[in-house]
Amino acid sequence: MSARELPLKFTGQPQAALSEAEQRRLERLQRTKQNRRGRKFPVAIPAELTRTSAFAPRRFDLVEDRNFSRVYVVHARSIIEVTGRELGSQHRDALYALFRLPSRRIKLEREEEPLGILPGLNKIGQDTIVEAYGTWRDILKIMGLSEHANNMLTVLKNFEELRQVNLRVYTGSHDQYVRETRAGRIPSAGFSDNFLGRIEWSGVRLDSKVTVRYGEWLRQVFEKKHLVSLNAQVYFGLQSDYAKSIWPYIDGQPNHHYIDETVIAELLGRDLEGMNWRERGNFREGCRRAFEDMKVAGGLASYKVEQFGSGRVKLHRYIYVHALPRDIEKASAAPELAPS
Repeated sequence: MSARELPLKFTGQPQAALSEAEQRRLERLQRTKQNRRGRKFPVAIPAELTRTSAFAPRRFDLVEDRNFSRVYVVHARSIIEVTGRELGSQHRDALYALFRLPSRRIKLEREEEPLGILPGLNKIGQDTIVEAYGTWRDILKIMGLSEHANNMLTVLKNFEELRQVNLRVYTGSHDQYVRETRAGRIPSAGFSDNFLGRIEWSGVRLDSKVTVRYGEWLRQVFEKKHLVSLNAQVYFGLQSDYAKSIWPYIDGQPNHHYIDETVIAELLGRDLEGMNWRERGNFREGCRRAFEDMKVAGGLASYKVEQFGSGRVKLHRYIYVHALPRDIEKASAAPELAPS
């Protein structure tokens, strides 16, 4: 039964018209229902983190300098600045594994400020936090890693490195970002926060409890439901770092059926126009292997590559068929029953 078909309780009073906000909410629920794919192991991911190049498609030779700062741009989709160190595929894996764990909201009493209460602030209040919880065994199982002490240590190290990174996200357009940055001004609205807060573990055994507190931005994103559903079984089955950068974008765009290599290059943090012929050849070979990897992992049923343009400006477009059709596609493909 769709959101529009919910039975209404008769109260004897005329039914009030829906407000614009309620109408948008119903339409959003309807789209969500239509876009479901019947994933066995779904994970809710902040939409911004499925269309960003903030995670480099490699695990080694990452910049660990605390003065590191880089702005990652995927045109018309996201502008994210990362400071503190460079992030790689292993950090994306660790973050997605956290999202797969159960989480809970906790209200903490706010302590009185030692300098007194500032005007406009309540003396007594509560802070709300959200934390993911589970065991080392749970996390390693989600990530497809063997139950070994070295893997536990590696995952903890990845969590700690995520915690030290500052994330600055801009919500305006890319043109606005460039214009304001050149003028020396703060570019558009946005936020700045760490991915993670407090990390706590009760021991070093596989069944020891682990809790990881989300940063304020992640908490707000989950409470406001600015999320997309990702097939975690496919993601953690991927072998290619290219594929791990591309798959979240593909699985998080239910109405899309192709992706241009210009977008792929942005998701990988690469400059397609600046590549020489050898680099472009290696890039396209990596893309081909990534799409084969997504097929083997069960994410895609098929794909093909089309070329358009000519000469130096010739570009590749990857047209794909998702392995799991959406509910609306299954409904439209179902045969109609003859009237009895």
